[in-house]
Amino acid sequence: MYIIVNKLCSNYTIFENTNYNKMKKVLLTIFTTILLISTSCNVEPEKINYGSDACHFCKMTIVDVQHAAQYVTKKGKQFKFDAIECMLNDLSDYGTNDIEILLVSDYGNPGVTTDAESATYLISEEIKSPMGAYLSAFSSKETAKKTLQKNGGKLYTWAAIKEKYSVK
Repeated sequence: MYIIVNKLCSNYTIFENTNYNKMKKVLLTIFTTILLISTSCNVEPEKINYGSDACHFCKMTIVDVQHAAQYVTKKGKQFKFDAIECMLNDLSDYGTNDIEILLVSDYGNPGVTTDAESATYLISEEIKSPMGAYLSAFSSKETAKKTLQKNGGKLYTWAAIKEKYSVK
């Protein structure tokens, strides 16, 4: 970059040295700004560090690999939750307009997350969740149905669970 700036400004005389310095500063500022913008806004989820990350909503340490959740805003900020119900309660306060990614733990695959909007949800008093809502998510509707048959409860879609928690 320095060589390019020097080539662009090499025709200035010693008398015009202040213009050379101004032009050099402007070009370096533009280059730095473009570099910062292109690298600062990664919209992707961050790995949940079980046992050390805290829930954004209730502040409890996230330890349950079967019930954790996370969302990422359009600006790339991650919010992690120890339970799906904590994420839903947070979303009921703030809405989903600025959310780019919504993830929930797949109860059938501990430690694996799945898209919250395509997941199937089960509320069953036989399956305890960290905050006591008995809410679990499944990436597979078939697995959710089998778990329902075994434990009882009620199945929900994303739209239905959002309505239950008054998420806008």
